[in-house]
Amino acid sequence: MTQTSMIEAYLEAKNGEAATSIQSRFEVFDRENPQVYAKFKEYSGQLLCTGRRRFSANFIIGRIRWDYAIETNAADFKINNDFPSRYARKLIAEKPEFQGKFELRRIR
Repeated sequence: MTQTSMIEAYLEAKNGEAATSIQSRFEVFDRENPQVYAKFKEYSGQLLCTGRRRFSANFIIGRIRWDYAIETNAADFKINNDFPSRYARKLIAEKPEFQGKFELRRIR
């Protein structure tokens, strides 16, 4: 079973219907894992303080993955590769000072 299939099966069992869009899956993941967004904000803020002009959402998510691998025993903790841009968009919506710091493409 692929990771996407596992996520959809989980959501179907939990909510009675599968959430198939990336945004739907992100919203569920974000709601159930608020610590990820908290870390995303923290690390983005650290980068902002360095004076960097551009950030990589994938780089920040990579650091969060690293932290969880080192600091916890959660071997099954995963962040979908479709989610970094969603975290960047959420951060920009909440904190306009991050506008233009992430390269964002049009959502399909």
